[in-house]
Order: sequence, then structure tokens, then C-alpha cells
Amino acid sequence: MSSYNEYVRNVLIWNQELKQLLESEEVQKEESIWKRLDKFSQLMEGVQRKPIETEELIRIQHEAEELHEQMESYFAQRQQLGTIFIKEPTIAAGEHQLPQLAYAYDALEPYISKEIMELHHQKHHQSYVTGLNKAEEKLKEARKNNDFALVKHWSRELAFHGSGHYLHTIFWNNMSPNGGGKPKGALMEEIRSYFGSFNAFKNHFSEAAKAVEGVGWALLVWSPRARRLEVLQSERHMLLTQWDTIPLLVLDVWEHAYYLQYKNNRGDYVDNWWNIVNWKDVENRFLKASELKWRPY
Repeated sequence: MSSYNEYVRNVLIWNQELKQLLESEEVQKEESIWKRLDKFSQLMEGVQRKPIETEELIRIQHEAEELHEQMESYFAQRQQLGTIFIKEPTIAAGEHQLPQLAYAYDALEPYISKEIMELHHQKHHQSYVTGLNKAEEKLKEARKNNDFALVKHWSRELAFHGSGHYLHTIFWNNMSPNGGGKPKGALMEEIRSYFGSFNAFKNHFSEAAKAVEGVGWALLVWSPRARRLEVLQSERHMLLTQWDTIPLLVLDVWEHAYYLQYKNNRGDYVDNWWNIVNWKDVENRFLKASELKWRPY
């Protein structure tokens, strides 16, 4: 329940910051963005007055996602008119944090067990965050002292733990208790265009995940250079990658992601995972990634 409460507290803070931003930018009260925010505020006020249920958290997540998308669209239009400037936040070296999940640890059952989710998030992902922070701090210290004797070691740690942290962050958002089915819109059109059909893509992705040697990932990526989708495998996060691509959908097939529940039957884990894919998140990543296009080579 503590993770629930922490998530709600973070949303409440975010909600208040949105109000302050709208007020500071003198957004008119009749604007639809204000109406959406007022509706969301009422939802959050109701949550504070009663125990938090999983269904309520899922509802909050969906409302927050839609509000965020509307805020981004609204201010993107205003930026084009030169009426607003937003300073994007950055993360200083050594200050990465374990992201909160937008759903309960047991919300993905029966496809992924509560026990696996707790260990995966609290232990394995946390270890990547800790390792990434340590690597960044050591490299910052090396720059300060102009002592790069261990730069090879800490660069490897930076790549390993950084890739683990970022991929897991995508992975959590790529899943939802309300997931499954098929994508829609531009992403589905792109999948059909390159892979021939959704089933062809799904089979390709599944077999790539099942066939990763040792431990690693299967990924659906956007390639700004080729200007199309692709399915890739990655061993130990950093190997077999294409650095000029953007991950859209990722599947963790390290043993810690499934072994307690599925033992050595990785195939069943992969097949069942499709029931919890959060296609809305994948679609949002695709729409943003596809705006980036490099000169074809």
C-alpha cells in the first residue's frame, strides 16, 4: 500500500504544479485544458478521502496520461507562436531514482506474478539505479581530478547499469493491467507496412525474445536513419544494439523476469506477455520517435 500512497502523493504534487504553470502562463479559465485539469483535481480530491483501490489507481493513471498529452499538445502549439518557454528538467550526475510503478505489483497476474514484480522492481531495477549513480559519480570525480585510470571500468558500468535502468523504465510503462489486443492508428499502419501484418510482427518479436542467447532483451525500435521499424535482440543490455535507433517496445528475458514463475520455459512467459502490452504507451513513443528522421544511409 505504501507504493500506492507514494504514487498518489506524486500525482498530487504534479497536479498542483500543473495548476501553477497554467496560472503563471495566464491560460484563460475557459480553455479546455483548464476544464480537464479541474476534472482531474476533483478525482484526486475524492481519492484522498477514501482507501486507494487498484482500479482507482488505474483510472488515475489513464486520466493523468490523457491530461499530460493534452498539456503537451496545448503548450506545443503555444511554443510555435512564441508565447511560452518551458525549461526542461535534467537529472544531475548520480541522482537517478527508481521510478514508481503506475500499477500494483499483483496487477499483472496471472501473466506475471506479484513476487516476480516485487523482486524485479525493488531489487533488480534498484541495483541498476544504484550502479548507474555510482558510475556517474566516479566519472564526475575522474573529470574533476583529471584521473582517468579507471575510465574503462566505469564506462562499462555506466553502459551496463544505464541501459538496465532506461530499458526497465520503458519496460514497466510498456505493460498495463488493461493491456493486450493490438495497436491502433499510425503504429499499426507502420507495422503492417514493414512486417506485412501484425501477426507477422508478433511472431518475429516473440521468436527473437525466445532465441536471445543467455540473458537479454527483445526490442521493437524506430530507426530514424532507415525511417522504419525493426525488431532487435540485445544481450546484456549493450550488445547487438544499433545505437542510432529508438526503443519503442521492449521485453526483458533475463531469468529474473520470469524464472520464479515459469522456470526454464521462457517461451510461455513470452507468449503470455502479449496479454499485458500497453499499446497506448508504445503508440505514444512511436509518434514522438517518428518525428526524428536523419539523412538516409
